[in-house]
Amino acid sequence: MGKLLYSVTMSLDGFIAGPGGDMSWLTEHLGPNPMVDDLIGRIGALLVGNRTFGGDDPYKGVEEREGKAFGGGWEGPQFVLTHHPRPASADITFVDDLAEAVTAAKAAAGDKYVNVLGADVARQCLAAGLLDEILTLVAPVLLGDGVRLFDHPGGSNVKLEQLSVSHVPHAVNIWHRVVR
Repeated sequence: MGKLLYSVTMSLDGFIAGPGGDMSWLTEHLGPNPMVDDLIGRIGALLVGNRTFGGDDPYKGVEEREGKAFGGGWEGPQFVLTHHPRPASADITFVDDLAEAVTAAKAAAGDKYVNVLGADVARQCLAAGLLDEILTLVAPVLLGDGVRLFDHPGGSNVKLEQLSVSHVPHAVNIWHRVVR
């Protein structure tokens, strides 16, 4: 079965979204990235937080990319973790239990990655010992406020093993494995 991967773009000061979940900052930092292009082909399913699913879109206003995973670069089954499930649609299933969502997403992904989207879902997966890897694209910008990559008041020490680092003009890609 595939691995659970949290992939995210983050500002240099540790924010993945601006205040109120604003994703407009990200638009100018999206661009060709061979690591992301390769990853998209290795994703079998998405596990998405409800706020991320219904939130701000960095491709807002770009007709052919708005509202689509990876700006339209990926299609497939999505599992949205929410306290208020709704009826499923063609590729979107709403689930109210983390373990159930992960199990269903992994089954749908087969031997490919389940890509986690959303800081809170990633934090929950990490706390439950379910997250396998983290890919962070660090963008050259300081946001100063917003949604943190990993916010756990009171803290916890999560050990990571660096798997790779690569650079593109608009980001530094850092891939880690979660050490258990």
